[in-house]
Amino acid sequence: MGRGRAKAKQTKVARDLKYRTHETDFGALAQELHGGPDPASRAEEPVEDDEWSDYAERSSRD
Repeated sequence: MGRGRAKAKQTKVARDLKYRTHETDFGALAQELHGGPDPASRAEEPVEDDEWSDYAERSSRD
């Protein structure tokens, strides 16, 4: 008992996935699958070294 609601919800979700029209960006999918450039990394500006980075590198070598 009690499985009726869960099964009805699963059926509803399955039908929604089956019959819903999807707008797929195949270009973005191909880039993701082939290891193309990440859109988030293109938007970032190059990171500049701060003035204290030289000191951090020296202390880590010692």
